[in-house]
Amino acid sequence: MHYSDNFKPTISDEEVFDEILQEKEYIGYYGLALQDISSYKEYAESVQYSNILIIGIGGSTLGTSAIYDFLKHSKELKKQLYFLESTDPVDIVSKVESLDLEDTFFVVISKSGTTVETISILKYIHSLVSIDKNNSLIITENDSKLNTYAQFHNIKTFEIPKNVGGRFSVFSAVGLVPLAIVGIDIEELLQGIRLVHDSFFSKKLHYKKIVKKARFFTEYKHSFNINVVFSYSSSLESFNKWYIQLWGESLGKIDSNHTRQGLTPIGIIGPIDQHSFLQLIVEGKRDKTITVIKINNFNNDLKIPAVELEGLKELDYLNDLEFSKLITMQADATIESINNLKDIPCDVIAIDSINERSIASLMYEYELLTSVCAKFMYINAYDQPGVEAGKIILKEKLKG
Repeated sequence: MHYSDNFKPTISDEEVFDEILQEKEYIGYYGLALQDISSYKEYAESVQYSNILIIGIGGSTLGTSAIYDFLKHSKELKKQLYFLESTDPVDIVSKVESLDLEDTFFVVISKSGTTVETISILKYIHSLVSIDKNNSLIITENDSKLNTYAQFHNIKTFEIPKNVGGRFSVFSAVGLVPLAIVGIDIEELLQGIRLVHDSFFSKKLHYKKIVKKARFFTEYKHSFNINVVFSYSSSLESFNKWYIQLWGESLGKIDSNHTRQGLTPIGIIGPIDQHSFLQLIVEGKRDKTITVIKINNFNNDLKIPAVELEGLKELDYLNDLEFSKLITMQADATIESINNLKDIPCDVIAIDSINERSIASLMYEYELLTSVCAKFMYINAYDQPGVEAGKIILKEKLKG
């Protein structure tokens, strides 16, 4: 008797880990934790411009922006980083007008080398100022048309490995080179992802919490298919945007049984969204899991001054309270209120302080979480056929 099937039963943690180990052999982002970054650091020291403008979109910018925006107010950076991502003409003009283009270094990033948005913006910038080997850098695949353009004009290039997808590329040259140029310690970033990498692959703390979380998300995906990241710091707003792309583009897929899968990502900021979205969380439909991200040490002692305000004496308990203490208490109060309801899945990530290791560890943990969720869901985390279809239609329309 012969029997075959295409069933996809729930798989064990060990099976998932074995599949991740196999995937590690050909999916490139895992190995970025162990890369040699000396060439990035050496090149970064040669760039003398005050403004660094990245021209790119999606995976070419979101991760870099997440790290830069998290750190920029806590470090003394001699250069400033800017991003041109959208084809919105108002956005383009407003950003360009604020820059001294003669004192700007241009970093053009496109994995494929043919990204419509990126090339369109490059053409516009090139019409305003000559982009050449002295004031520009191109980061792309080594056989892309953009790389051919760079070679023709003797423009310096760094390679995006083919086996590193755009939304997983922040710890490649895509993110590390421009971040190094503006003065962020990329060795510390690498130390941050190594900590998570080693912990996960030696089956220690990060392995346990990532696998447990991924299993819960996928086993309860029909009850709780919305995943809310509630970040208690405005410096994490760009991280939220990066997470939304990572989660949406990686997990919104059709599995091998032609069943539509997906975990919908939402990123909100505390305490701002305590006054809006928290109402939906607390009294709305029970279809959401919550991850609260808080910062233990803001490295900032700004206090609420003991100013007398007529008619508001009852709020004098705020006097001399540090703002960092206040936002921590707001986060803790939100966590306690959610946990008291006992029917909303909630976890808390506490970041030690605002530094390179903290943000890198957080982002690499989310990359691993995405990969593990995909294994439990029997989908490919690294393609994006739904996005590609729209790109094909757009190009047909443009050529027509």
